[in-house]
Amino acid sequence: MNQKEVALPLWRQLSATASIVQAVRSGVSGTAALEAVAPQLRPGVQALVFHVWRNLGRAEALRGKLASRTPPAAADALLCSALALAWDEAQAPYDCFTLVNQSVEAAKHQPDTKAQANFLNACLRRFLRERDALVVSTDVDPVALWNHPMWWIKQIQREQPQHWQAILKAANGQAPMVLRVNQRKTNAADYCMMLEQAGIAAKLQTGGSIVLQRAVGVQQLPGFAKGLVSVQDAAAQMAATLLLDGMPRGTDQRILDACAAPGGKTGHLLELSDGHVLALEIDGRRTDRIRQNLQRLGLHAEIVTADASQPQTWWDGRPFDAILLDAPCTASGIVRRHPDVRWLRRESDVAQLAAIQQHMLQTLWGLLRPGGRLLYCTCSLFKAEGDGQTQTFLTHNTDAVLMPSPGHLIPRNGAKLGAVPDNEPCDHDGFYYALLQKRMA
Repeated sequence: MNQKEVALPLWRQLSATASIVQAVRSGVSGTAALEAVAPQLRPGVQALVFHVWRNLGRAEALRGKLASRTPPAAADALLCSALALAWDEAQAPYDCFTLVNQSVEAAKHQPDTKAQANFLNACLRRFLRERDALVVSTDVDPVALWNHPMWWIKQIQREQPQHWQAILKAANGQAPMVLRVNQRKTNAADYCMMLEQAGIAAKLQTGGSIVLQRAVGVQQLPGFAKGLVSVQDAAAQMAATLLLDGMPRGTDQRILDACAAPGGKTGHLLELSDGHVLALEIDGRRTDRIRQNLQRLGLHAEIVTADASQPQTWWDGRPFDAILLDAPCTASGIVRRHPDVRWLRRESDVAQLAAIQQHMLQTLWGLLRPGGRLLYCTCSLFKAEGDGQTQTFLTHNTDAVLMPSPGHLIPRNGAKLGAVPDNEPCDHDGFYYALLQKRMA
């Protein structure tokens, strides 16, 4: 055993994993909870907690068979984490006996779980003895089968009755690493050759995105530091092209990226346009991310920390030619990449976020010149945040015309291209796009 392994015992990683699960259950995003983990623990903990989130429905069902009542929050998070990691021996990241032993060790080391250490030990030892029967007994539970909250499953069933199973299955998979080539510096075909020369297996997808066979560190990507390429899902790469395709490419073009962080779509807009781009972000820390990303690409935008829904605080009164509104949403379409989202969101969030989206859409429409375009998008599967939002907007704004748009893009795994025939023929996350044009007066 080397020094690093001694310094990072598994029980410490399991303890941190359980703490993150508990934080998400209390309403903290998984990203924020992970950032609070010690840097030396973070990579291992991220791998563990992603596995837990993808199996938490099964774990909670098993806990219901093992315990007559739900344990205190910290102990329950540790118990469910251990069950999520160990229930399927073929996919378990460690030997199941080791997981049980180290989970009990984690309970003994933490003040808020120490009193439940013997209880956790009894539950987990019983699980090891009766695993097969316990798993079969939970197979009738949809939450255990699909590892999503019941309200989420029902909503997808209602809105996508033909494809709900494929959607939920795709959401439980791991998303690939996908690249966007900076067309100002190279092209996709040439960059694929560069990847091949670097020994990185990749495939060029429809639309120009590049999917890697295996994820690598960004510094291993040829020319990454020089801005030749960015990491961005294929669905997200559609935004800039949809908004700008067919529009004049002039330096006097005014473009607004209304919710810009972390800057991926901002960079793409600048790669495709010679115009002036105003990038807004309400969070100052995330504004810094935009600057860093654009600096690497060698591009420039006017970056302002402001609330896009309150233009009186930032707008100079000059109308925009094009507006990208990537609105705050449930993120239900990117669960492959953020598996905590399904456990973080509540059913009431859908309506609350839809109200915010409606307000932003209506507000920003007033800043668009006649003949200009607004692209409304969300990384959501739910129709209240997509098609329902667009239809309501068109009903109340007779000067708006819906241009050819993808609508709802259902997440899919590129290895099973026939699963959802309405999709683009490539691997991508779930998104919604509606391109709206303002009628000339």
